[in-house]
Amino acid sequence: MTIRHLKQLNKTVLASLISAIALPMTASAFSPFVVQDIRVTGLKSTEPGMVFSYIPAKVGQTFTQEMATDSLRRLYATGLFNDVKISTQGRVINIAVDERPTISSVIFEGMNAFKSDDIVKSLSAVGFGEGRAFDPALLDKAKTELRNQYVLKGNYSVDIQPTITPLPNNRVGVSFLVNEGKVAKIREINFVGNKAISSSDLEDEMNLTTPGFMTWFTGTDKFSRETLNADVERIRDYYMDYGYLDVKVDTPQVSISPNLEDIGINMTVSEGKPYTIRKVNVAGDLLGMNEELKGLIENKPGELFNITKARQTANAISMRLAELGYALAQVNPVPQPVAGTQEVDLVFFVEPGKRIYVRRIDIGGNVRTRDQVIRREMRQAEAAWYDGTRVATSRDRIDRLGYFNDVNISQVPVEGSDDQVDIQVDVKEKPTGMINLGVGYGSSDKLSFQAGISQDNIFGSGTDLGLTFNTSKYNRNIVLTHTDPYWTTSGISRTTTAYYRLDKPYNSSLDQDEDTYKIRSIGFGMNFGVPISENDRIFMGATFEQNKITLPPAGYVFPQAYRDFVDQYGAKTNSVIFNVGWTKDTRDSAIAPTKGYLTSLNAVGSVGDLKYYILSAQQQYYLPLSKDYTLAFNVAADWGRTYGTKNNFPVIKNLYAGGIGSVRGYEGSSLGPRDTLSGDYLGGNTRILANAQLFLPFPGTQNDRSLRWFLFADAGKVGVTGGQKCTAGSSTYGSVVTDPCGWRYSAGIGLSWNSPLGPLQLSYARPLNAKQGDDKQQFQFQIGTSF
Repeated sequence: MTIRHLKQLNKTVLASLISAIALPMTASAFSPFVVQDIRVTGLKSTEPGMVFSYIPAKVGQTFTQEMATDSLRRLYATGLFNDVKISTQGRVINIAVDERPTISSVIFEGMNAFKSDDIVKSLSAVGFGEGRAFDPALLDKAKTELRNQYVLKGNYSVDIQPTITPLPNNRVGVSFLVNEGKVAKIREINFVGNKAISSSDLEDEMNLTTPGFMTWFTGTDKFSRETLNADVERIRDYYMDYGYLDVKVDTPQVSISPNLEDIGINMTVSEGKPYTIRKVNVAGDLLGMNEELKGLIENKPGELFNITKARQTANAISMRLAELGYALAQVNPVPQPVAGTQEVDLVFFVEPGKRIYVRRIDIGGNVRTRDQVIRREMRQAEAAWYDGTRVATSRDRIDRLGYFNDVNISQVPVEGSDDQVDIQVDVKEKPTGMINLGVGYGSSDKLSFQAGISQDNIFGSGTDLGLTFNTSKYNRNIVLTHTDPYWTTSGISRTTTAYYRLDKPYNSSLDQDEDTYKIRSIGFGMNFGVPISENDRIFMGATFEQNKITLPPAGYVFPQAYRDFVDQYGAKTNSVIFNVGWTKDTRDSAIAPTKGYLTSLNAVGSVGDLKYYILSAQQQYYLPLSKDYTLAFNVAADWGRTYGTKNNFPVIKNLYAGGIGSVRGYEGSSLGPRDTLSGDYLGGNTRILANAQLFLPFPGTQNDRSLRWFLFADAGKVGVTGGQKCTAGSSTYGSVVTDPCGWRYSAGIGLSWNSPLGPLQLSYARPLNAKQGDDKQQFQFQIGTSF
């Protein structure tokens, strides 16, 4: 026999063996015949029609041995049967099946690391789940898949025991009993081969860490293969930011202790040598924009090669082309080493592709929210050139509505056209009704309670309605607010507010809170916001306010300033307060900004029983020193005067400083004049504040910006103008303060945490120029302060 004949014989024998293994029961031999009937037995839950659909034989057609074998193959392939037998009797085909039970339910007991829905989807990918036929082989696959999910999270000691429970009607329930064990923790990370960059610097770049002071909070000491792979790329990029083009980071070697709870990671690095940029250029189809695109390049000749700058440049060029409609533009930075040197030429290859039009914009996923609420936030227009910047801005504006858990904008090619796309906006709505109950404690306001009920996006209209209540030692507020962000189609917003406020001014010397003086304010106002750009907005509005002062009975000590106010203005006053202002906000976050600035100008003027005005200005600036360090500055000034009257500036409208949010290290609201009779803090009609703050990453939190510590320096003063005197206090109650309206300075250290209850700040401050009589408070904390 020839070699070719031997190979053919081997193939035939192998095919026969496979058939014998795959089809343990085959059809007995018979001669072809015309089918008169087909009978199926052994079915319990599967419909006969399903069986008929899988076999090629039909009544009235000729049935052959090959068709019988093919029918067996098809029925076994469904996975529904343990055994299939096909026999013939005359011109009748008999199909006998042993049907597998159907999985009625899948339950997980003891599983806390994952949501059941997520694991159900994962098991469905391997063919295991409710409604499917039960197959012991697939059960093993499901167990392996579940274990793999735990291993990816570092749970190497997880134990999984499946239990099968027979149920009526040929069904089974599957229960996975999970003993999660302990998540393996990283006990050591070692680097080999690194000389130019220290091991500590490389470890700082990683998200994975060894156990530390804050790893109980961050969980970064728990091993994750996915995170480790990402860390390898971070280390490689870190080297390439310092010019090491030839750097290689081998696949990390991971060792685990016998108890499956301790992990060691060894990483081998081949550094190479750093490269300096000789020249930079752009190439490809530049659309006649050579010089403009070159101007976007951040890498400069003579600098070390920096991969981050190269990627930023590529992104900037892509975004610029996207603004012109080239939605699919590709920009690839290619470093080209110069032979025999440690220099590199950096070339950005540009392929703009075709200019793209947007045919239409489709909205999806919104069940409650009306289309127009989403569509009015779109800055990309239909039947216009695709603009990547406008699309990105549209996504951010929709996300800032706060109505959705997820916002995704994608481009869908138009069939039959290579220069058009449809924009698909997909949203996932979240519950927008909320009931808030909370308890807080501040070093100045002491214990406080908050409650509120709100409904954002009420009836899907995009308008917000809320009622809030809070009370503390000194203040009690009830506020009802309704906001329509698109009162007009041009984007003018309208906010209507009604409030009740009861204030007990600060009394530092006397314990007579139950019967001390009180100020009750009732108001109703309407404010409008007019957008003049994506970052600029003008505000204007008016509020009617009624104030009533209740003075204590005779014999109680209370501030002379409030007695003078009642003598000048009366115990009850009515006024209309007008306000106008402008803000420009370019910060990347309103809660934990790292870059950008906030500029605010505001003017308030009152007519009626109270005639006064207050001019205010504020400037915040955030300067990123690196990806981990941010320097923040804040300057604010307020100036108030009366007009058309010789009366003093209304004491109930005075400005205060001291404590968190102004000058830390001094008692809250303690700066400025004090009453000559009671020694109480009075505040003033002028205020200047200045703050500088350096944010640093909290040890052990890696790149988590929700928890940071900071160094700060504060300065501020509260004074009076318009012929009023800066009174220094009382020698009988409290103390007499030296230079109460002078500057006060402080410096210290603090902690900032975006807690579930709101922004939390802790600070320890040392007053730098405290005067005699100042009330100092070195440790302070408060929830709800952002700077």
